[in-house]
Amino acid sequence: MSDTQTTIDNGAVVKEFVSLFATMNATRLTPYLDPDIVFENYGDREIRGRDQVISMWAGVFSAMERVEFTTLHQAVNGDVVIAEQIHGLALPGRPLAPIRNMAVYRLRDGRIVEWRDYTNAAYARTLM
Repeated sequence: MSDTQTTIDNGAVVKEFVSLFATMNATRLTPYLDPDIVFENYGDREIRGRDQVISMWAGVFSAMERVEFTTLHQAVNGDVVIAEQIHGLALPGRPLAPIRNMAVYRLRDGRIVEWRDYTNAAYARTLM
């Protein structure tokens, strides 16, 4: 992602961002996150700040054998992007679990400043 982008396509930014999860490299997410980002996985505590969000994802990636996020549908309204997703997560030696998720992103200057994930965590655990 370029800091010199003049026309920001928030939908494209989110699609690029989501595609990076398959790399399982948390530092590759950094340029897409605002330093003041607030991340909330519904039901868990908020995580504030880019470094803390990167650290959390590094922990998730270290526990997984494979990660594959797919966007099924996406809607954009100005700085808000809503995406219906499948979060594919595989623990070592286990198959990829297809976990349904709804994500809401708010962007500022081409970076994600608010990010909320809505997932049925109890059901997700049964898939893994």
